[in-house]
Amino acid sequence: MSATSVSSDRVDHLWKGVRAGVPIFVASAPFAVLFGAMAVENGLTVAQAVLMSAAVYGGASQMVGIELFGQHVAPWLIVFSIFAVNFRHVLYSAAIGQHVPHWSPLRKAVAFFFLVDPVFAESERRVENGKRITIIWYAGMALPMYCSWILMTWIGAEFGSQVMPDAHAIGLDFLLSIYFLGLVMGFRKRPRWLPVVLVSAVVSVIAYRTIGSPWHVSIGALAGILLAAALPPRAALPLEAAAVEEATS
Repeated sequence: MSATSVSSDRVDHLWKGVRAGVPIFVASAPFAVLFGAMAVENGLTVAQAVLMSAAVYGGASQMVGIELFGQHVAPWLIVFSIFAVNFRHVLYSAAIGQHVPHWSPLRKAVAFFFLVDPVFAESERRVENGKRITIIWYAGMALPMYCSWILMTWIGAEFGSQVMPDAHAIGLDFLLSIYFLGLVMGFRKRPRWLPVVLVSAVVSVIAYRTIGSPWHVSIGALAGILLAAALPPRAALPLEAAAVEEATS
């Protein structure tokens, strides 16, 4: 393969990643603006709000953090709460890691910093479609979203009252939750999808009512994981078994 064709292939992968990320940018932008506005309302400066988006880079955990900042909670509890909400990202990296054994440990460490919820979902969808997760495709999707998140945070922090005067009243703050629900529904054809989702949802609601936020996120996720691990392996369908036999003969 010539150098020109390799370069063309990389550019193609890059733009495919960017195109896959466009819906993510659109869905996450209002949420980032909302976070920036709320961060300033809770006592953070514009620079601190932007720095938090750049360093923590986790929408739900950032919201939890600024709510605790406003309540004058001990710093260690704020850090622990953010860790509890962001713990699902550890699970994301474990799941995606098995699809990218060709990546070096350093490349994985850097790439997985950008592995937020929609990036994970799009990566899993790509694998389901029989395509490899290349670092070029991944960067094309993840890096623009990261930059967009920081930019929109700055806009919200600097011009929050003008850009988003009453996000809660019009339900704009729920936009990203709707997007996440769409991502979850995208995996509905997977085996045991329904029982795992139902158990996670029910346990999360119970935990929210009894223990409170942010623990319900991790507890609900853990319940789904335990159920998935306890269920027996799915028996191979006749066509699948035949395909395996043919491939190994």
